Amino acid sequence: MVMPKLPWLLPALVFLVGCGSQPEQTVLQSPTGAALEMAPPPPSAPAPPEEATPDPSPDAALHRQLVYNAELDLKVKDLPRAISRVDSLVQANRGWTQTATQTRTDDEWRQETTIRVRPAQVTALLARLSNLGTVERKSLTSEDVTAEHADVTARLRNKRALEQRYLALLQQAHKVSDVLEVEEKVGAVREEIEAIESRLKVLNDEVAFSTITLKLYQPLLLAAPDAPVISFGSRLLEAVYGGWELTASLVVGILYLWPIWVLLGVGLVVWRTWRHRRLS
Repeated sequence: MVMPKLPWLLPALVFLVGCGSQPEQTVLQSPTGAALEMAPPPPSAPAPPEEATPDPSPDAALHRQLVYNAELDLKVKDLPRAISRVDSLVQANRGWTQTATQTRTDDEWRQETTIRVRPAQVTALLARLSNLGTVERKSLTSEDVTAEHADVTARLRNKRALEQRYLALLQQAHKVSDVLEVEEKVGAVREEIEAIESRLKVLNDEVAFSTITLKLYQPLLLAAPDAPVISFGSRLLEAVYGGWELTASLVVGILYLWPIWVLLGVGLVVWRTWRHRRLS
């Protein structure tokens, strides 16, 4: 019996065998019949990390760098007690006292305190501090430093990149003059980097912690001096002395008016002379 020719059977078997097995390496036949072994391809290298790109979402656009400053002036009845309450409220709101200056005069006892607190706690802390006395002045302001913060950050990044380029040039320099020139450039760039880092640190601190300037003062009552006790004899002597002073003042005043008395005398003599002549 002659088997029919099935030209498609051999390729199908090869395909099924190939799908059923997973060889780790591929074997090819060279033109001479020798087997050539192909090693598996090396694993691909990990892709370099991509640079962070700004988040275009609306929430990211609403993230602003804000600096809050508040001022509060209070008149209190008991300054030491009010200061103790201030310390407790600051600690309860996770803040801290930066400075505290106390002064006292004859009529006033005052303390000025600078408080640093997280922006989320500013409103609540101001409300609680206002209950410690009579509010005479209260203000809360905010400053948007988003643009300045971004500008300072970009300048710092550029200056650091410039410093790295100068350091690369320094390694390639061979002449003493070139080395000195590059080192001078590096020093100037590092000074600029330190100044920018200092400004960025201040901005980050002002954004992270808001400032409350609290002024407390307690009025002090001045004690009236006791009236001296004057005896009867002292009062008589004072009356005699006062009468003598008054009499002396009158005499001196009359003497000050001597031109008037002279003019009155001359006028009287002239009038009598005129009248005598008229009657005669």
